[in-house]
Amino acid sequence: MQFFSIENGSLLFRENGETLKIEAWGRDSFRVRSVFLGGISDYSPALLEQEKRNCDITIDDRRALIVNGKITAKCYVQPWGNALQISFVETDSGKVLLEEISNGGALANKARYYKHLKGDVFRLKASFIADPKEKLFGMGQYQQEIMDLKGCNLELAHRNSQASVPFVLSDKGYGFLWHNPAIGEVHFGYNTTEWVAEETRQLDYWITAGDTPADIMGNYTEVSGRAPRMPEYGLGFWQCKLRYYNQEQVLDIAREYHKRGVHIDVIVIDYYHWPRCGDWRFDPEYFPDPKAMIKELNDMGIECMVSIWPQVDWRSENYEEMKQQGLLVKIGSGVDVQMIFHGNNVFFDATNKRAREYIWNKCRKNYAELGVKTFWLDEAEPEFTGYDYENYHYNSGSVLQTGNIYPREYARAFYEGQRSLGQEKIVNLIRCAWVGSQRYGALVWSGDIMSTWEDFRKQIIAGLQMGIAGIPWWTTDIGGFHGGDIRSDEFKELLIRWFQYGCFCPVMRIHGNRDPHTEIINKAGEVREWTGAENEIWSYGEENYEIMKHFIEIREKLRDYTRSVMDEASEKGYPVMRTLFFEFPNDERAWSITDEYMYGGDILVAPVCHKGETKRKVYLPEGCDWIEAFTGEKYQGGIEIMADAPIERLPVFVRADSEKIGNGIQINF
Repeated sequence: MQFFSIENGSLLFRENGETLKIEAWGRDSFRVRSVFLGGISDYSPALLEQEKRNCDITIDDRRALIVNGKITAKCYVQPWGNALQISFVETDSGKVLLEEISNGGALANKARYYKHLKGDVFRLKASFIADPKEKLFGMGQYQQEIMDLKGCNLELAHRNSQASVPFVLSDKGYGFLWHNPAIGEVHFGYNTTEWVAEETRQLDYWITAGDTPADIMGNYTEVSGRAPRMPEYGLGFWQCKLRYYNQEQVLDIAREYHKRGVHIDVIVIDYYHWPRCGDWRFDPEYFPDPKAMIKELNDMGIECMVSIWPQVDWRSENYEEMKQQGLLVKIGSGVDVQMIFHGNNVFFDATNKRAREYIWNKCRKNYAELGVKTFWLDEAEPEFTGYDYENYHYNSGSVLQTGNIYPREYARAFYEGQRSLGQEKIVNLIRCAWVGSQRYGALVWSGDIMSTWEDFRKQIIAGLQMGIAGIPWWTTDIGGFHGGDIRSDEFKELLIRWFQYGCFCPVMRIHGNRDPHTEIINKAGEVREWTGAENEIWSYGEENYEIMKHFIEIREKLRDYTRSVMDEASEKGYPVMRTLFFEFPNDERAWSITDEYMYGGDILVAPVCHKGETKRKVYLPEGCDWIEAFTGEKYQGGIEIMADAPIERLPVFVRADSEKIGNGIQINF
């Protein structure tokens, strides 16, 4: 029997209805596809096309090898049932990186298990042998205080504050992408690793090898895409709250910052500045002259960001047309209501090209032509009430099969629209992401999190994991979103510590649903979305104002440095927020640090993230000396110190051998 063949430079395996293909896809990388009872599809949900690479392929009756640079796939047809087992190894050393499970002889296990559902649709499980000592990182944004994902069970689906980006980086020297947008789950067990797609037509994954995390990230972002150049207004401070509900309020806040000499790059106009969801325009009752408002903001050097929701209210001026044109997400049965919030809402279908063009044309006319250059793409999961994924259908297919691409296509709608107007540098804030979102100018924020110390700590992990997953532009609501009372001293302490951390996030943006609220009623007597309490840096007392103002000034001092780090994200695919092991992979301890990180390659940040803390332990990685940025004190690397952290500062350290710091930037903050 001839199990293997070589076709167009790829290795193919066929047996009992299964066809499997392994081909080079980028540097030191393979794409693996398998289908049961059908032909392999060339559809690529995320990976970019690559130039064909020559591979060394060797085949015999039951074994085959395919080599692409540093990675080799070893294929073995097991005698019991002719089941194929694939092992991925380092080419030079032969070290096993990742290996499928065997069939277990009489157990008749399957590394690639297809359970037929209907037609050519299957439930799929792919199983690999697990190394219990392995450390795993990435996978996007999950709200947990866990950095090493070994032992974790993760849902492959999006929710408000959860972004599933299924790329994992191993300390064994490989990266693995589950190249499937289906709703599913992954289990990083100690005996096996199992990837599950609830509905799919074929198995599709990508694997790469690298000597360092930077090598692996470079390979991954080369095939999945990299962020564009960050606009200048992405480098400074952004002012936001829930919500500036009228034009006068927006301008008053901007004028006050300008008067105080505190530079802000962006001011954000949040949701329900529109009459109904799906109208995509300013409500003239509250914003009578938005063009003049935007011009005045621009004259002060401030960009105006506006919130966009993908919901369409049944009462919207656009609902009937969008329904007739087939531009909306469809429900399988029952009443077509997908989210209840100030009315019955359905979502526009971001996977439909015509729908993307429709919503952009509305936003172009009603926002971009007034001077808006940056958008806040909220509700991007999208936030189905109940997250009953099996009930919904996109133009791209059922949500169970294709649901995770929605936020990327939502970002794509605006990115491509802005590009069509000649805008070159684009950043849009968005609440979710999938593989490839970064190439559409997506700045992901961590959703509607709580204003607690626990949630603060979770965001440190979330930002680092998102960077590893290929999303370098990430931010969080400084102070958290829900539950912050501006009258509370405890909340003020949390806000200050979060603000200090936010200074060293890719984008520094304050936001929140602050207590106490004020009810808003329009002229027609309709209750509108409320406005929260004040959330400007002068809203929390003079002492806290001075601290926050100082950290905005630090952010300004770092503008050239931040720009250089953003350029690395664009050119090399590196995260802006980086784990210690990304920069110091040979330092074993760096792989276990979860509450420190690198801001770019030269600045180490140790957030103060526990109530009442004024000192904290800081590990300084080996390989260089370090300078404390607020005091100028010098330390050798490879040691742990107890750093002072009074409320007005946090432990920040600069590499003593840095070429970027010191060139126009004073070390002493």
